Amino acid sequence: MNLVDLKKRSDIHYARKIWHMSAVFAMFLAYVYMPEKLSLSLLVIAWILFVPFDFLRHRYPVLNDFAVHAFKPIMRQSEVKKLAGTTFLLTGVLIVYVIFPRPIVALTLLFLAFADPIASYFGILYGKDKIFGHKSIQGFMAAFFVCMGLTMAFLLYHNYLTDRVIVISLLAGLVGAFAELIPVGKLDDNLTLPLMSAVGLSILFYFFGFFANVG
Repeated sequence: MNLVDLKKRSDIHYARKIWHMSAVFAMFLAYVYMPEKLSLSLLVIAWILFVPFDFLRHRYPVLNDFAVHAFKPIMRQSEVKKLAGTTFLLTGVLIVYVIFPRPIVALTLLFLAFADPIASYFGILYGKDKIFGHKSIQGFMAAFFVCMGLTMAFLLYHNYLTDRVIVISLLAGLVGAFAELIPVGKLDDNLTLPLMSAVGLSILFYFFGFFANVG
């Protein structure tokens, strides 16, 4: 396949964004509404099915050609010769699932589902003021407002810390926006965003006594 048939990072790539949001939101719904062991088992199965294949396709051109054709609508040019973003996403989500408490996992999944693709969308269209590489102030602000809104809705829905919901939501918005913005070496942001968000939210919620109130 000619590489020009695939989208670049600088393209808006609507199909990929829709796929990302719907797939991660489905993970969120599974985590919230399914028994914990079942949702974890499904995630582990998804990891086992996809991640080894993603490594193997770079050793065997036939597998790589199959993958490029099969995932063409959501694949980037850079992923033909590198690991797919899905490998990093599944790995990051699996680590968060195992380590962090349920409210942190749920909110982190919402950040991952919506903050990253929406920040990318606004960054590509309006991101004139660059901060780190392709990251922009406009994308940062989009991620901030998305994460702030998601946190506020999450806290109000569960009736958590409603007396401090505005302050916590503002700070959580910053946590999510910085997690989306700050590069960690050459690691993919599908890995770093959930990990950094989960760590930041844990620190923030611990400071405000969140776990004592819900425990």
